[in-house]
Amino acid sequence: MLRRRLNRLFGRDERRVDSRTIYVGHRPCPATDAFIPPKFCDNRIVSSKYTVWNFLPKNLFEQFRRIANFYFLIIFLVQVIVDTPTSPVTSGLPLFFVITVTAIKQGYEDWLRHKADNEVNKYLVTVLEDGRRARKESEKIKVGDVVEVVEDETFPCDLILLQSSREDETCFVTTASLDGESNHKTHYTVPDTEKGLESLSATVECEQPQPDLYKFVGRMHIYKNDQEPAVRSLGPENLLLKGATLKNTQKIYGVAVYSGMETKMALNYQGKSQKRSVVEKSINAFLLVYLCILVSKALVCTTLKYVWQSQPGQEEPWYNQKTQKEKDANLYLNMFTDFLSFMVLFNFIIPVSMYVTVEMQKFLGSFFISWDKDFFDPEIQEGALVNTSDLNEELGQVEYVFTDKTGTLTQNSMEFIECCIDGFQYKNRDSSTELDGFCVTDGPVSMLQQKAGREEEELFLRALCLCHTVQVKESTGQEDGVGDQVDGVLGLDGEMVHPAELRGFIASSPDEVALVKGAMKYGFTFLGMESKNMRVMNRDKDVETYELLHVLNFDPVRRRMSVIVRSKCGDIMLFCKGADSSIFPRVRQEEVDRIRMHVERNATEGYRTLCVAYKLLSSEEYAQADAGLREARLALDDREAKLMAVYNQVETGMSLIGATAVEDRLQEEAAETMEALQRAGMKVWVLTGDKMETAKSTCYACRLFQRGTELLELTVRTLEDGGRRREERLHEVLLDYHKRSWTSAKQDYGFIIDGATLSLLFNSSPDSSHYKSLFLQICQNCTTVLCCRMAPLQKAQIVNMVKNSKGSPITLSIGDGANDVSMILEAHIGIGIKGKEGRQAVRNSDYAIPKLKHLKKLLLGHGHLYYVRIAHLVQYFFYKNLCFILPQFLYQFFCGSSQQPLYDAAYLTMYNICFTSMPILAYSLLEQHICMEVLMSNATLYRDVAKNAMLRWSPFLYWTLLGVYQGLLFFFGVRFLFSNPALQDNGQVFGNWSYGTIVFTVLVFTVTLKLAMDTRHWTWINHFVIWGSLAFYMFFSFFWGGIIWPFLRQQRLYFVFANMLRSVSAWLVIILLVLLSLLPEILLLVLRKPRWPHSRQKKPLVQSGEGETQSSARPLLMRTFSDESNTIL
Repeated sequence: MLRRRLNRLFGRDERRVDSRTIYVGHRPCPATDAFIPPKFCDNRIVSSKYTVWNFLPKNLFEQFRRIANFYFLIIFLVQVIVDTPTSPVTSGLPLFFVITVTAIKQGYEDWLRHKADNEVNKYLVTVLEDGRRARKESEKIKVGDVVEVVEDETFPCDLILLQSSREDETCFVTTASLDGESNHKTHYTVPDTEKGLESLSATVECEQPQPDLYKFVGRMHIYKNDQEPAVRSLGPENLLLKGATLKNTQKIYGVAVYSGMETKMALNYQGKSQKRSVVEKSINAFLLVYLCILVSKALVCTTLKYVWQSQPGQEEPWYNQKTQKEKDANLYLNMFTDFLSFMVLFNFIIPVSMYVTVEMQKFLGSFFISWDKDFFDPEIQEGALVNTSDLNEELGQVEYVFTDKTGTLTQNSMEFIECCIDGFQYKNRDSSTELDGFCVTDGPVSMLQQKAGREEEELFLRALCLCHTVQVKESTGQEDGVGDQVDGVLGLDGEMVHPAELRGFIASSPDEVALVKGAMKYGFTFLGMESKNMRVMNRDKDVETYELLHVLNFDPVRRRMSVIVRSKCGDIMLFCKGADSSIFPRVRQEEVDRIRMHVERNATEGYRTLCVAYKLLSSEEYAQADAGLREARLALDDREAKLMAVYNQVETGMSLIGATAVEDRLQEEAAETMEALQRAGMKVWVLTGDKMETAKSTCYACRLFQRGTELLELTVRTLEDGGRRREERLHEVLLDYHKRSWTSAKQDYGFIIDGATLSLLFNSSPDSSHYKSLFLQICQNCTTVLCCRMAPLQKAQIVNMVKNSKGSPITLSIGDGANDVSMILEAHIGIGIKGKEGRQAVRNSDYAIPKLKHLKKLLLGHGHLYYVRIAHLVQYFFYKNLCFILPQFLYQFFCGSSQQPLYDAAYLTMYNICFTSMPILAYSLLEQHICMEVLMSNATLYRDVAKNAMLRWSPFLYWTLLGVYQGLLFFFGVRFLFSNPALQDNGQVFGNWSYGTIVFTVLVFTVTLKLAMDTRHWTWINHFVIWGSLAFYMFFSFFWGGIIWPFLRQQRLYFVFANMLRSVSAWLVIILLVLLSLLPEILLLVLRKPRWPHSRQKKPLVQSGEGETQSSARPLLMRTFSDESNTIL
């Protein structure tokens, strides 16, 4: 990459800026002997972030870019350089702990990436070298090598297919690891290549590497015996991508064109953009408040110190004379160092360990989603997948849900329902009364029980059998036997036989398979291809053969596809199928009128519709089209635009012969899921590329639109009703809808808009911002918004507009296809469904679920609990650190602001790391303040935590005041105890370290018991860490003070803790202060109405099939580690 940039900078390599030339087998060709082939990158894949040499500096640099880590590093350096009251260990050890834990976690993740890279790079492959087969490691493949791949192997790099073991010179490939599509795709060899590859002399000229999986432009020059080189076009159908798998083909040979990090798979690997949750933003806001408190405390204490020292005799008492160096020191420098010392003394108010606890909570908490058995789908044998653990709590804050329709709300499992031929409706009836398979139902009133002519019927069915890219699966049985079984619709015993059970199909789209199967039900069977010849068996059981001349591929802009075929009698025909909006303008108007009402009725019923057209080409028309297509396919520049121009030229003047209706059924529990999300306060937007009528029917079926919902429609049809310019009409309609939606509060509104109108809204005209503002305000007053005929970019624009609107609402996008990736990446949270349109959505998502119904539990259950847990964790950390440092601050008023620490250095170091860290971590992982079943059954509970309810300023103020109250009580309660100087039986008095130890003991017990009071869901882990932490504190205090440690210069706590506990007064004060500190919480629990009214409810146990009582909603931990627990806590 660096070499290429330098070459461009210095003007070299100009002839290969936009293309590259590759020598097949590294053999020089006659015409280019003098040309030196460029060097390409090797085939190593590197997805790791670190190496052994750069791990330490790179990881430390990244960690210290975080403000909190950098802040504590500065504090540590100040403690090392300046004479501060506390040891550098007190801040250095917690910082070291945080840095070490994070580095180990990141190092382990990178080690896994290294391991995965090595598995790929060291994989052995077969390469042809000078006509001999040689085995070498995948990372040693070079661009230009001829590689052999056998069945079920993955392609080690991007290859141009040169030779296949199949007779028809094709191979089948699955790209599940790239885009998740499990359907077999057909790829073709380059025509006219030598059978013996060792003698092939050819060059490949193709575009530079780019990430689009479905785009490839190139051409191959084949040299034969000093003849003019033959030029053949190369497209995506000739390119085998790294990561794809060879299927139904014994072996293939291909030449490497892109290797290593230049393969399309590697170029498509991109790190997710860093998404920040609202909790992180709240933490930063609270952190600023506590930083201000810290600076204020340091300023107050520094000021008081110098005020006190300004009094006579206080600056230089007789027992502490200044040295000459201290007398000569600059006053302002002394004040600054004292300010820094106070900053160090109070710096523990900033909870550095909170960051590592939050990170551990997110990382470990994400496993509960992956382990949840309710997310497991037996059909695909997979459960939920967590790609990003940083957004767990964001699942509990969603305000807008943007969903795709096909494959998300619906199953993307197509079934042929009916068709319309020449204006007559045909519906399949599972009956053997009509051998032709047709049944006329409610067609036009004047044509009841009538049919189109037999010729029109057969032409329509031929179109369905020929206009597609479907391949027939190779059968393991005898070919003739299988063909005989598929001949008719009836089996031997007279029962109906479904052709799908007898013959399998390979296709990239379920629509195409449904149409081919539909034609089979009616007597026309597609038998497959043989050497560019398509074979069709008609109703008379005669096999018809058609030569496939050209395929005009489907693309989302044209919204149609065509084939050009030649019959045995020499007729050249074009068959075209596509969306009605794409076909109707290209056929005669009188034909449209006969078909339109059937198409619109089918769309209203929720079916997916396609129109079928036909054109007989003359020899001159075909010759012109053939020349245009060949010329366009050889172009390296603007190949798509040139092909599009030829396609549009050929696909004109067609005859409309009929239309089809295919049903895409709703996903399981789709309606219940959408209804629950709306009850939870979320607004659902459906973004789809389908027709408005089809999408509208789906919205009604999913209960997004109710019977009483008034629909506001803003489409091209609406804008053309007034007979004025679209812009004027758009403004008028927007104002009218805005007025209606804001004046009627009781009426539920639904909003419908199409892609063309959205283009008007998002254009760069001066009024576009005004239009967008009106549009957004209307949508915010609607329960559901339906956007149809949408392009992928428009989906992302819609999400971006809502995401950046007033209040910055939390958005979630869910989809299953590659066309949903843009909106999934744009939203705060992206959810991918493991559907039939591939896994690109899953790979680019933050979370992936098998079915739409799982979204309900993911948000209402897991999302709610994750938010409550982490919100409590954040508030608790700030609270316990305020309780910790406030007595230290108050102590300065009684020690002449001399920076004397109240606590021992060991306590300062261990407080956040050991004594109080594990209980809150366990709470943040296991707490269920409401049973999961109750959360699922009562969706309105989701509203209680919406809009960051638990991390607003009012709860933060409550926790802060509670910390201030308890800190004051700790300090002055112990001071009241010390008003009696003789607290021991022998008359000895306690010193200042005993004072601080009693305060610290009350502190540890209070904050731990406060968390125990907040815990609603107790497991053995909660008991272990809460009572274990208190026991560990007692043990550590005895152990730390009971031994003389040789490495300590001064041992302040030697037998202090043991002596303290000998005093009955100390015991009494500790118990009383703990009870008084928790008294407000106890009173609130007794007197206050429960925050969540259902939090104490328990679901009745459900009787299982074997007569056992089983809980359907056990606690997360119990459900994960034990399948025998029958109790709901």
